[in-house]
Amino acid sequence: MATEHTPEHLLRIIFNYVAKISAAHNLKELLMLMANMGKEMILADRCTVWLIDHDKNELYTTVAHGVDEIRIPYGSGIVGTAIELGEPIVIEDAYLDPRHNVENDLRTGYRTKSIITVPFRNNDNIMIGAYQAINKMTDSEVFSDQDLEYLTLAASYAGKSLETFLLHQEIIDTQREIISAMGEISELRSKETANHVKRVAAYSYVLALGYGLSQEESQLLRDVSPMHDIGKIAIPDSILNKPDKLTAEEFDTMKSHTLLGQQLLGSSQRKLLHTAAIISEQHHEKWDGTGYPHGLKGEEIHIYGRITAVADVFDALSAKRVYKPAWELDRILNLFREERGKHFDPAIVDVFFEQLPKILEIKEQLAD
Repeated sequence: MATEHTPEHLLRIIFNYVAKISAAHNLKELLMLMANMGKEMILADRCTVWLIDHDKNELYTTVAHGVDEIRIPYGSGIVGTAIELGEPIVIEDAYLDPRHNVENDLRTGYRTKSIITVPFRNNDNIMIGAYQAINKMTDSEVFSDQDLEYLTLAASYAGKSLETFLLHQEIIDTQREIISAMGEISELRSKETANHVKRVAAYSYVLALGYGLSQEESQLLRDVSPMHDIGKIAIPDSILNKPDKLTAEEFDTMKSHTLLGQQLLGSSQRKLLHTAAIISEQHHEKWDGTGYPHGLKGEEIHIYGRITAVADVFDALSAKRVYKPAWELDRILNLFREERGKHFDPAIVDVFFEQLPKILEIKEQLAD
């Protein structure tokens, strides 16, 4: 059995988890850190963070030590009662409380004894969830008033942290929606389908992962790649939709869409929009330095620009455009072999061929 924490040890636990929670990248990671913090603070065998799903009128948890996601009707069970009353509940023996669902123990073989449940609120004092810890791991085997005090402290911090995270996530999601919509608008102006930007996004994600970028970076690239041609909104229709070959002057105007996109997005300090500006400016640069607008060469081109270039060209060639029919697959693959180390980063071309089955599957799923 464990022994109770000293005040110094408890402070170390709190400071350790505060730093980790503030750096959490997604909701599941955040909730798991909160559950671990509560478990360690009061020496419980298991700890669960419950949230309210108002749309379904349910309580749910995606992180509970020892189990997968659980959903229960709002107001049911011990956790539901605590949330509905807005008050903590401490129980010494769950089998003496009719609100405990014994069937879960019978199904899992786990024996629930002591339980402590503490609801938590956001900054507007609105109930958003609850901590629930099970089975005290000291000789007493029951949760004390001090445990209630500690878990209440953790619950207060959890409520504030969750609200901050969810508000930040809402801003990110809104940016993603705007980026996707603006990307589709730029393609519709050039009489392309909205599926072009969706395919380029999906191809870019597969290539990024295959190249070795992290899940977070790959997701970022997928989120912002729909904006690669946003600068086309400032290109005249007479040039944008010309069915014949462009004159040298017209082509210069067309090429300016890369700089226009960068000018539209480059001043933003938001990570998504700043990344979109890089892709917009650099997706027509070439590995050998013959691209535009700056004639960047090799790794002078940002990895996001190099990946988007492969994804964009593949989709452009495999789809019908106002100025050309769709190319056959063999012809496209031969071009990529020829342009390896010229137009395209050789390493990304290699990834393209490795991931070709996935790319062709996406092409089929998002066909026009």
